Amino acid sequence: MHYSPQTVALSRDVIGTLIPAGTKVELPSGTSATITQALGGSYTVQVEGHLFRIEGKDADALGKEVSKGPDVPENASDEDLENAVMEQLRTVYDPEIPINVVELGLIYESRLEHLADGKRKAVIRMTLTAPGCGMGDILVADAKAKVLEIPGIAEADVQLTFDPPWTQDKMSEAARLQAGLM
Repeated sequence: MHYSPQTVALSRDVIGTLIPAGTKVELPSGTSATITQALGGSYTVQVEGHLFRIEGKDADALGKEVSKGPDVPENASDEDLENAVMEQLRTVYDPEIPINVVELGLIYESRLEHLADGKRKAVIRMTLTAPGCGMGDILVADAKAKVLEIPGIAEADVQLTFDPPWTQDKMSEAARLQAGLM
């Protein structure tokens, strides 16, 4: 899927996350931003030669529609919620790679635990394509925020691990094809 960059003027002040450093920066209203990637409800924009990630909840600042959370049945089963968790994780993208974390093979474990109040906790173990990736904290926070949008999920425990180390063979066939590795 190819995305054609689009330049917009920010309609309001918005917080952008500098890529790959992860530093939060306030981008002022009226700033010219070129949208280079729009995946999973968040946006990667280029401003004055720097890349920033803009969260989906701030899409209106780019003149885009704010993303909404997933639909699950009111009395969702564990299976319904496990499927919703994986669907939400499919909306988490490394801002530098246009492939989601599930297809990249970065999700090592995803399971549910029952809490005393009848709600559930999602427990996710994930890795990064490289241990030194500056986007690790951002990807973990993004995964946690997306999973917590699911009705019935009260807590999300997202842990980074590098054991075993990630290798390209963990990628789905579709991801390898998209990345030009096949």
